[in-house]
Amino acid sequence: MRTRLAPSPTGAQHLGNARTHLIAYWAARRAGGELVFRIDNLDSPRVKTWAIDQAIEDLRWLGIDWDGQPTLQTEHEALYQQTLATLTHGGNLAYPCVCSRKDIAEALSAPHESRFRGEGPIYPGTCAGYRDGDDVPQQPHCWRLRVSDQTLEFDDSVLGIQRCNPAQELGDFPITSKNDQVSYQLAVVVDDHVQGVDVVIRGNDLVASTFRQLDLYRHLGYPPPRYAHVPLVLGSDGRRLAKRHGDTRLSHYRECGVAPEAIVGWAAHSLGLTDTAEPQKAADLIDQFDWSRLPTQDTVMDTDRLFGL
Repeated sequence: MRTRLAPSPTGAQHLGNARTHLIAYWAARRAGGELVFRIDNLDSPRVKTWAIDQAIEDLRWLGIDWDGQPTLQTEHEALYQQTLATLTHGGNLAYPCVCSRKDIAEALSAPHESRFRGEGPIYPGTCAGYRDGDDVPQQPHCWRLRVSDQTLEFDDSVLGIQRCNPAQELGDFPITSKNDQVSYQLAVVVDDHVQGVDVVIRGNDLVASTFRQLDLYRHLGYPPPRYAHVPLVLGSDGRRLAKRHGDTRLSHYRECGVAPEAIVGWAAHSLGLTDTAEPQKAADLIDQFDWSRLPTQDTVMDTDRLFGL
């Protein structure tokens, strides 16, 4: 087993991030596998330089170790461009798209939203008539991948069998932005393939992304990894952690004197791995890890009362 930690340095790591990182750590060490650390810093306009060093410090503070040195996603830029060329030149796998988000939302042929959480309107195929040899638009455009019009499935380690027809339930998706930067979807497929990642552990809000990435793996001829989509940590109002729920940054807890063992103990208990939330070291819980014990439902918590702060 080879999995990865892949924090995005667009902000501070919070409790939800910490729990997902701990799951990856426990799963890798329990299986006697490897854990690589990659900083997903491709989103350059939103990347905060301080967040890279802080993410490394946060994970070390929690007691998580990894194999090798941390790497940056941007180190793979040349590979992204090579891979992009195989998808956009020949084979009619992708097409240029000039549509804006507003265009898509207002399209009469796209009246419904995807059933997947966090997904917007399904792309109606406005620009899909492009074929190899046609003139590429002169105005700003992204490239969209033509997705499968057939049911894809994978067996998730937490959620079980997941099925989706990407053409009907998600729509063609961008593999570049309009400024020619490769998309998250394409970048992580290249990253994980190059780094030999065969198990991807991430939040359950990314199930839709998995179906998109399975299409990319198929087109590129890469063997897909196994997936585990783990529950999210939500605030008391049932919404994703944000400033409205108070300060849930790991650096905040560290500055307030909260011991990392307290966070580790809370995480393990909230996942059903321990009977109580008593403080424990991350390394001491490796043998407790069991995929079958993880809940499928998200965890709702009262951040005001957590750790007595």
